[in-house]
This record gives sequence, structure tokens and C-alpha cells, in this order.
Amino acid sequence: MAASVSTADKSKPCIPHAGLARDGWSDEDKATATCYCGAVQLVFSLDGVVNTFVCNCVDCRKITASMFASNFTVKDTHFEHARGRDRLKTFSQAQTIGSRKAMTNHFCENCGSLMYRVGERLPGLSILRIGTVDDFSLHETKLRPRQEHWTKDRVCWFAGVQGVEETFGGQG
Repeated sequence: MAASVSTADKSKPCIPHAGLARDGWSDEDKATATCYCGAVQLVFSLDGVVNTFVCNCVDCRKITASMFASNFTVKDTHFEHARGRDRLKTFSQAQTIGSRKAMTNHFCENCGSLMYRVGERLPGLSILRIGTVDDFSLHETKLRPRQEHWTKDRVCWFAGVQGVEETFGGQG
């Protein structure tokens, strides 16, 4: 049985069996992010992480089928496809994006996991989902959200992320 995520030592990698992939990893410098079925795996450098944030915008609600998204931006120079680049499908649009600049979403064609987004307004950066990162200890340490965006669109029953900077604009 996998170790409990909530009681695990957050200073050590915690990679529970979640989804079908069994080969996620992390070290001091890099970590993996994997889709639910395991067909797509990304590797990113932790020193390439630019920002970590929760987004409450209406697009993040729809594209994640949740009330908010937990994200991190990483420099494209610090991010690579370990496998499955050919398994990614894209969907791009600008109509509902706040900046009216296109946002392109990269999904696993097999399981539908949204792996990352690329926005015209954010050249040289990709927006990855914290929940795809295989090492759950990173969710609570190095990838813990530092900002909360589009708080004006936050649902009333969610108090927000405690102790972070709130913005009414945001990335999108």
C-alpha cells in the first residue's frame, strides 16, 4: 500500500500510485509530470519554475472540469518531453481569454489529461498543472502556490489559498 500523502515527510519524494504510470521521479534539480494513463511524460527543471498559482478564471474552470486550477509556469528552456509528444492533441482559442491572445492546450490523446497550456501573451513559458507532477511532496513545497489569480471569479464556498498574493486580473 502506498504511503499516505498527507502524513509523508515533505522533504522526501512521495510518488504514490496515481494513474497508470509507475515511473515518475524527482531529484534536487528535476521532476516529472505524467498524464493519467502514462502515455505522456514531461521533465522540468525546478530552477526553471517562474511562478506557482491557483487560477479561478472561467476558462480554467471549464478546461479542468473543476472550480479552479493549480498551475506553475516554467521556462520552455527548462522543460522537455520525455515521452508521448506525438500523443498530444492541441486545442487553441482566444475568444474567452482575458487578453484575447490565443491559449493553446496540450492534452493526452488517450486519457484526456491537460498537460500544459501555451499562451501568446507568455512567450517562452509553458503553464503546467501541479496535479500532473508525480512527486506529491513538491505539491506542498517547491510548487506550493504563491499567488491566486482571478479571485473575482472565485466561488463563494472556496476561501482561497491562504497566505498568498491575490490578483483580480491574472494569467490567461
